[in-house]
Amino acid sequence: MRNILPQKEKQSFASVLKEIWLAPTAERARKRAYEVIDTDSKRLEDSLAFYAFPKLDARKISSSNMMERLNREIRRRISVVGIFPNEESYVRLVTTYLMEYTEDWSVSRAYLSQQSIEATLRMTA
Repeated sequence: MRNILPQKEKQSFASVLKEIWLAPTAERARKRAYEVIDTDSKRLEDSLAFYAFPKLDARKISSSNMMERLNREIRRRISVVGIFPNEESYVRLVTTYLMEYTEDWSVSRAYLSQQSIEATLRMTA
């Protein structure tokens, strides 16, 4: 099973679970569990929205790995330059890389298949 809880929230979620498990009565444990479910249900529901798309590769759209890799590469390129003479040069570097990245994906790699895109468009029409 995939882990849908962000790393930064694991410790607080673990403490909530501990609070539920160590409740003095089953009734209090259930009450606290339902409070947690009501609080987090919308956020967790939103994280499962990719299941609504027809036959898409869920690994591609359920993960933020691509964005993390993109951000890591931008940070790497910025650190290579070190100090920028002005804000425009910084924006130019990032924009140029993003343009290269977009061109690479649009020409050489199919992130989503044409059939999936057409099926999604038919669903929304």
